[in-house]
Amino acid sequence: MEKLKFAFYWAASCGGCEIAVLDINEKILDVVGMADIVFWPVAMDIKYKDVEAMPDKSIDVCFFNGAIRNSENEEIAKLLRKKAKVLVAFGSCAHEGCIPGLANLHNREEIFQKVYMECPSVKNAEHTTPDTSTKVKEGEIHIPEFYDTVKTLDQTVDVDYYLPGCPPPVDLILKAVEAIAQNKLPPKGSVLAPEKSVCDECPRKREKKIISKIYRVYEKVPEPEKCLLEQGIICMGPATRSGCGAQCLKVDMPCTGCGGPCPSEIEQGAAMISALASILGVDEEKKEDYDPQKLLDQIKDPIGTFYRYSLPASILHRKVIKK
Repeated sequence: MEKLKFAFYWAASCGGCEIAVLDINEKILDVVGMADIVFWPVAMDIKYKDVEAMPDKSIDVCFFNGAIRNSENEEIAKLLRKKAKVLVAFGSCAHEGCIPGLANLHNREEIFQKVYMECPSVKNAEHTTPDTSTKVKEGEIHIPEFYDTVKTLDQTVDVDYYLPGCPPPVDLILKAVEAIAQNKLPPKGSVLAPEKSVCDECPRKREKKIISKIYRVYEKVPEPEKCLLEQGIICMGPATRSGCGAQCLKVDMPCTGCGGPCPSEIEQGAAMISALASILGVDEEKKEDYDPQKLLDQIKDPIGTFYRYSLPASILHRKVIKK
């Protein structure tokens, strides 16, 4: 039987998804036994021109990790979409924009100002910023265009499947590869993860969800068996798709939402804000001196808390920059 052809690509991300592929350990032998990896720039010497020369749809499955931050990311996303039969948004950056997507709170001009002019470690008296074309004595250098807005993979090209997580859990990767090998993939557009929330996987006990104070993770040593949200530590578990085995919660760290929204939720951040609003300050509302703003002020970083992984994919998408 002819082996499948796999491709892996790394766009705007930290590289953790590349490591996650190797985290399947000896199972990588099963992968190379069933498929030839024809494109993986981080691990093999191959050029874009080699991919361009491949016949269209000659790659069976492409695992694309990373958001679309610049023109190179967009160009290669479109090239791999053309060459691959199945395109998988691999990891939170490709799925929802993730940490690179928080740059959507600013535009290119503001980012360049901060990085190339104001950063204390930078000396740039001429206020030089990157340009897509620069002439030097050896010739002309071309670099990708840095976009104002970070986009998800499916805001750029058609995506067949989504494998969530930052990075995707090993178990989900293995199940996805097995489904591919057995030709048992679900309908196009599916998220290759369970449909329950992280709370459904969490072993902590949930009782009465009414809180009056919010703690940041370094401000409180949590009780090991009690729901973190009930202890005043914001946990994105109620609004986040499971599949991770609640690994963070098992070591006293709250879920931060990298699995993306639950199937029933259109917008992860809004879902969590709604869930928190239903339990925060319930007792305080009965008092005469009730001040909701004091409760809200306890949330020090709303965007970073509720939209850490999902800003580009959210209804908000980005901050409006007025010029």
